[in-house]
Amino acid sequence: MTQIFLKGLQTVKTLVADGATGTNLQKVGLKAGMPPEAWVMEQPEKILALEKAFVEAGADIILTCTFGGTRLRLKDSPYAGRAGEVNRRAVEIARQAVQARPEVLVAGSMGPVGGLLKPYGPLTLEEVGAAYLEQAEALTRAGVDLLVIETQFSLEEAKAALEAARQAGGLPVVISFSYDRGTRTMMGVKPSQVVQTFQPLGVAAIGANCGTTLENMEAIVKEYSATAAGLVIWAKPNAGLPALGDDGAAAYKVTPEQMGEYANRYVQAGARIVGGCCGSTPAHVAAIAGAVKAR
Repeated sequence: MTQIFLKGLQTVKTLVADGATGTNLQKVGLKAGMPPEAWVMEQPEKILALEKAFVEAGADIILTCTFGGTRLRLKDSPYAGRAGEVNRRAVEIARQAVQARPEVLVAGSMGPVGGLLKPYGPLTLEEVGAAYLEQAEALTRAGVDLLVIETQFSLEEAKAALEAARQAGGLPVVISFSYDRGTRTMMGVKPSQVVQTFQPLGVAAIGANCGTTLENMEAIVKEYSATAAGLVIWAKPNAGLPALGDDGAAAYKVTPEQMGEYANRYVQAGARIVGGCCGSTPAHVAAIAGAVKAR
């Protein structure tokens, strides 16, 4: 399946990735502040139902529920010291979800560790690298098809994650940054810097997820494309910026139709893999799939 991903990038014009995990689980009872990874162990049926819904919506790639699955993110949870177990179980659930469409790829999600590296914060490169290595090894051994290092904002942390992924095995790796300052990350990193840093390292794709608006994601994709011709670009925007809903929870206003329209624009700008992040439901993914696969 690993080779299917690489061959797919050569033969299929556009692949569709899945939508949000956390915001969709909150709709079915995940309480604010609770890590979604807790439900990997406590309510796996709800994660399975969501992942199956993304598969049925037309996703070609689904991510494991392991965004916060490093020991550093889990240290204050009931699963402190059990990162390997949580990651392995999440892969098992994702594999169940794709049984009806075994050609769908399972990507191991590796999000930021939740703290800043020195000198900006308390973490050392050694601590961060060890945490990522433990997660990457668990995901790789459990049988994911690729690893997605996502929602990154620091070049140094992303490089530590990539090194860990490489140490864990030979899986394809996607590097995806979050530009929550429009077209800059919270550390001031620009899309062109991400390409210049990671393209020479032979990653399978470079992308962006989360962030701010659909329009800003389009600008990011264009900057990626302008920096390196032929780059495989991954784009998973939020369903717009959240507003406070009537129930006090975050509400995302972008419609599935709008997500489909912008997915087409990302493809026109050079994206090869498109999906959704926070606020994007299976309906959004279905609209994205319908739009880009009709091209």
